[in-house]
Amino acid sequence: MAKAPRTGGATRGLPEEIIFWEILTRLPPRSLLRCRDWRRGTSTRDFLLVHHGRQPRLPVVCSSGYGDDRHQYFFAFDHRAADARLQPVAHLEDSSCLEACCDGLLILSNHGATGTRYSVSNMATRQHAPLRQLSDFDLLGMYLHRATDEYRLLLQRTLTDLLPEDQVGCYIFALGSDQPPRYIGGAVAAESTYLQKPALVRDSLHWFPVHRQSDPQEYHAGSEVVIVFNTTSESFRKMRAPDVPGRSRIFEMDATLGIYSLDKAMKTVYIWVLQNYESEVWKWEYSIKLPAAEIERRFRWLDHNWTARVVSVEGEVLLLVSHGRWLFYINIDGKLVDNFHREGQRIYAWDLRLKQTLVRHNFFVALEGYAVNALPFV
Repeated sequence: MAKAPRTGGATRGLPEEIIFWEILTRLPPRSLLRCRDWRRGTSTRDFLLVHHGRQPRLPVVCSSGYGDDRHQYFFAFDHRAADARLQPVAHLEDSSCLEACCDGLLILSNHGATGTRYSVSNMATRQHAPLRQLSDFDLLGMYLHRATDEYRLLLQRTLTDLLPEDQVGCYIFALGSDQPPRYIGGAVAAESTYLQKPALVRDSLHWFPVHRQSDPQEYHAGSEVVIVFNTTSESFRKMRAPDVPGRSRIFEMDATLGIYSLDKAMKTVYIWVLQNYESEVWKWEYSIKLPAAEIERRFRWLDHNWTARVVSVEGEVLLLVSHGRWLFYINIDGKLVDNFHREGQRIYAWDLRLKQTLVRHNFFVALEGYAVNALPFV
């Protein structure tokens, strides 16, 4: 264990080693920043790395206004909290879309008439920078390349970009690099396939493809494979997928993979779990019936305009159901545990989890337009 930095502050009878490495390292970032008496010791890089390592990886919940209200609020959902399960993370002045998340770093996007504008943010340190060279790309995922300690983005350019054939396909971009994205090969999936947010397991990104139907509003996840990208070798492969009907998504589940499917007519969520990664054996593990009668009675939910996200936090499976201004937390037994309401806003959960960090990354200062405590933060 590293020695506790000397601060000269009162220890109230506890050794400084206990205060720093057993108490302060476990506080949420916002609470830690309020500990002004310990600011000198808690700002060292060694301390911040330990602090980040002990932060939980929590589901991200967003709420945004209707119409002209473009403000967006980000929360971390902590189902273990005794009081406020929705913990404020950031308030943005625009309607940014959350695209990817890795080690507390978030990739945001804004879609406009001139294309997609990407940016990278650390919401705990309020660092932000645009990624102007990526406007012609689609973002597939984000990862830490352990051999170089670089945070990298996996990108794709498609035939719709009217590019020469040898420029269509996948690219890699290292955050902070002054080089353009590096081409690594052809398209990861067919044009008729939509790739949702990936799940990171065993240093690989995993997608369960969704096939577009003739009606652009309809999707059918009838894929027979999971697409895998090894973040060490930066190469693709495929693995077997379960036979899953309807709208489905993949997620990380206690160091393995899960796939869930929504049956809106039956108000039921089905979950498959990868039992053995090497042999690619899947098992239908859970069937969660939503407490629809209770929700309709208490909150006047009378239609089928709902969506759900399944997340796994420290081995527990959680179901977050969104319906307009309401978010419902339902456990694996189908019991309504809690509910949240945002007046005048839509509230919804993302397929991403946030592990907050106060570590300041050097690549930010290399990015043009880098700022701290400035827009889009409010």
